[in-house]
Amino acid sequence: MKTLTSILRLALGSLALLFAVTMATAKEDSAKEKKPSKQTMEKHDANKDGALDDSEKAAAKAEAAAKAKATKEANLAKYDANKDGKLDDAEKAAMKADHEAAKAAKKAEKEAKKAAKDESK
Repeated sequence: MKTLTSILRLALGSLALLFAVTMATAKEDSAKEKKPSKQTMEKHDANKDGALDDSEKAAAKAEAAAKAKATKEANLAKYDANKDGKLDDAEKAAMKADHEAAKAAKKAEKEAKKAAKDESK
């Protein structure tokens, strides 16, 4: 019986240690700041110092939020068939189908350009 108790204590202790390490790693990962893309840097680094200061970050975030809002409004205007202000499953499916069709068309166009380029060689 003592052996079983010892094994259970060891297992619980190992699980607690694993949990603590996982939580510490998650905190480190969330504390790391995501670096802005090259495009964001070019567009929002007003003082051209190679880094975004707080006001430049705020401008970039505001622009991203405005773009997201405009996209949401455009999607609602196009796909909200019942005009209830939100997309139900059928409306989301229609939107997804359109996005996939556009993606496929873009891929086909890219492949056609590549094929034409390869033929001209």
